Amino acid sequence: MAMMIPYGQRITPDPRTTRSRGLMRPRPVGRIVRIGVAALLALWFALPVVPLLIWSVANRWSFPSPLPTEWGFDGLAQALAQGGVPAFGRSILLGLAVAAIATPLGALAARALTFGRVPAPRLVSGILLAPLALPAFVAVMGLTIVLLRARVPATIAVLLLLVAAALPYTVYTMRVAYAAHDIAFEEEARTLGASRAHVLARVHLPLVAPGLARAAFLAFLVGWSDYVVTVLVGGGTLVTLPLLVGAFAAGVGNDAVVAVLSVSAIIPPLLLLLALGRFGRRYAGGRLAAPTPSRSPKGSP
Repeated sequence: MAMMIPYGQRITPDPRTTRSRGLMRPRPVGRIVRIGVAALLALWFALPVVPLLIWSVANRWSFPSPLPTEWGFDGLAQALAQGGVPAFGRSILLGLAVAAIATPLGALAARALTFGRVPAPRLVSGILLAPLALPAFVAVMGLTIVLLRARVPATIAVLLLLVAAALPYTVYTMRVAYAAHDIAFEEEARTLGASRAHVLARVHLPLVAPGLARAAFLAFLVGWSDYVVTVLVGGGTLVTLPLLVGAFAAGVGNDAVVAVLSVSAIIPPLLLLLALGRFGRRYAGGRLAAPTPSRSPKGSP
């Protein structure tokens, strides 16, 4: 005979049973291994940044000296004089524009694919993921001819191609979010009389907000760090930060300038990543809990 458990009541397992099965047995070795692996990964990703930070405040660093032989901010001054701030601003705007367009499009496509509202979903999924399988320069060279014949302005053409490149990331991220999404919350809100706009704003968006944040972050990275599409399609009319880094890196004696521009290119994604982690912790901690349906009208059961 099945035992009925009231909803919301927590089940406390028998400590003797769990201890005998080893479920609550401490595993210090496994924790040490995880901490060690995390530290090695952090060191692996942080190590390339150290020379950039040193070069950004060095005027001269000759071999075999372990440290710069002359400290200074000539690299920063040259980066500012060569249009580093406008290029930084264009990259920010381009990344935000790509995120603003690709995120809702990816969410709509992922919702339709997840809940079976698209005919031939495997074919549609393959088309949406195709930009990941094709080399970037191949797709760009083919589409550039089409865009030129259609007389699309260079900036809009770059934006369209970057949105297409970001869609696989937003669609995949939102499909994972919608796979764990319980649509019954929306149906219950509609049953209680909420409008579609109210359900979208008060029920749907708060529930999928973490997935939308992750998708927007990935889409921003696509627009922020792009070089191939901007240089081939933009044709020099849209000078972003990656183009400026590439131009100085192609020359000789520009190590300090390249270091300053590279360090500035790390800052926005790092800040967004920290904000995303803080947002995820707040959501998991219950501060952004899903809204409960409104009270039923009088006379309703």
